[in-house]
Amino acid sequence: MTYLYETIPAGEGEVVKQYEIRQGMKEEPLTRHPETGEPIRRVILGGWGLVKGATRGEMAGGGGGSCGCGTSGCC
Repeated sequence: MTYLYETIPAGEGEVVKQYEIRQGMKEEPLTRHPETGEPIRRVILGGWGLVKGATRGEMAGGGGGSCGCGTSGCC
């Protein structure tokens, strides 16, 4: 699986960087970036997960269906 991680800012105003890191499902979340050693944390995305190129309506099979996604949209 590919997980989204982000750096943990050391101070206020520090830019947060995001990384997609491939890991096995049973592996513990990383605490440091494997190449840079920066402190990182896994980002929890919620029930929809990360699906590149798909909207909620497309993932649910709606594509502008009954919830009103699209021009009249609830999304």
